[in-house]
Amino acid sequence: MDKYGLIGYPLGHSFSISYFNEKFQNEGIDAVYENYEIPDIDNLPEILDSNPELRGLNVTIPYKQQVIKYLDALSPEAQAIGAVNVIKVTHKDRKTILKGYNSDVIGFTRSIEALIEPCHKKALILGTGGASKAINYGLQSLGLETLFVSRTAKENAITYNQVTPDLIKEYKVIVNCTPIGMYPHADECPNLPYYAMDSHTLLYDLIYNPDETMFLKRGKEHGATVVNGLEMLLLQAFASWEFWNGKEQK
Repeated sequence: MDKYGLIGYPLGHSFSISYFNEKFQNEGIDAVYENYEIPDIDNLPEILDSNPELRGLNVTIPYKQQVIKYLDALSPEAQAIGAVNVIKVTHKDRKTILKGYNSDVIGFTRSIEALIEPCHKKALILGTGGASKAINYGLQSLGLETLFVSRTAKENAITYNQVTPDLIKEYKVIVNCTPIGMYPHADECPNLPYYAMDSHTLLYDLIYNPDETMFLKRGKEHGATVVNGLEMLLLQAFASWEFWNGKEQK
């Protein structure tokens, strides 16, 4: 029986394990999906050695960047983004070969492109982790200029106290790539001048639990178009399966 799984720490409730096991059952696929909660990325070889049936892995925080040192090859997108969330595992002459992909960028661009309007020329990306790198790549591929927002001063990023009402009017697309507002802290939201938003503002939150975060709710109050991360999640899971089964896509 083929095996697939998710590596990350901590994992808690995982969307992937229920999605894929349900898919395998419904489609009569002889495979199982398991969670591998590893406290350190250096535990990865141990997971691979003790699970020779592994054909693919998803990667979640905090390992999307750390895992790259263990990979034999990267897709062009994963190389450019510098973050991996899908690994294809193949075996050749008793050697295990690992290739990294990024399905976050596919899920994100496919879920947001229909909402992009001519007035959407610039985007703010909240957060600077592995997911934000995929979002940056996706937005730029759709022709938008991007700017990162970080809690602390960093190169190529501004801080939240530099996000003025004028900046909100200029950067009409705002994507939350931080965990702020995720259950059980659903009453929290990024510190932004929401009152400067209007009907031309597009807010996208990678969080899908709760389905309407405080970030989205506050933007909606001022007329913003809002979308959560559920469709992206489904699309990137679908792309993971394609990568594992050799149907490489752009």
